[in-house]
Amino acid sequence: MDYRDILYEEKDNVATITMNRPKVYNAFGPRMCVELIDALQTAGWNKEIGAIVLTGAGDKAFCTGGDQSDHDGQYGDGSNRGMLGMPIEDVHTLMRDVPKPVIAKVRGYAIGGGNVLATICDLTIAAESAIFGQVGPKMGSVDPGFGTAYLARIVGEKKAREIWYLCRRYSAQEAMDMGLVNAVVPDDKLDEEVSQWCAEIVERSPTAIAIAKRSFNVDTENIRAIGGLGFQTLKLYYETEESKEGVAAFQEKRKPEFRKYAK
Repeated sequence: MDYRDILYEEKDNVATITMNRPKVYNAFGPRMCVELIDALQTAGWNKEIGAIVLTGAGDKAFCTGGDQSDHDGQYGDGSNRGMLGMPIEDVHTLMRDVPKPVIAKVRGYAIGGGNVLATICDLTIAAESAIFGQVGPKMGSVDPGFGTAYLARIVGEKKAREIWYLCRRYSAQEAMDMGLVNAVVPDDKLDEEVSQWCAEIVERSPTAIAIAKRSFNVDTENIRAIGGLGFQTLKLYYETEESKEGVAAFQEKRKPEFRKYAK
């Protein structure tokens, strides 16, 4: 596949997938989702690859979630894919299904859907500049699957509810303290740190790693079904005036007035 919205590199038994839309803080649209799926499949089933690194281009953001200006679901061939017009739920599933550790390398903002991606990754290593958080309820959106239920497994139920209900931002150190991040390093040491973690993983038995990952996933596999039901509900919600108010307010740079549309 010819990539436009991501970069893909294989080196030293490690595949690096870079979300490459820095002008929009690496927000994902339909095409990026399809490219991520292709890259994850390419790396995930290559026996020479021992670890997959997911990161964002530039130093401003890892990823800031769905691009509010790119929700039409078009791929250049007029098709529409995924329950929400972009197959982000398939990206989530594949990140868990590939038999290799997926490591989030985070600089800058990991917000909204970007925070969900960092949550789903097997490991997350952050630069001191990294900022985590959710924006869904501020934007007329939510992640009703791994982004909520699995997050609660990682940081605890109370903290997960705080993250989603209040939509605050958290520093890299705060994210590590709550268990969302494995390590925090100075920005200029991030590449080196991630490379070291990958080098250690590559030395391990790939079959043992694959079995371990499957074993961890079994305990939370029910969340996949929760997410399927949730995304179906979310599709209906996106068609309401209440949800559309979030996008309109964002584009018009004003505070949303959700309650006048709530029923």
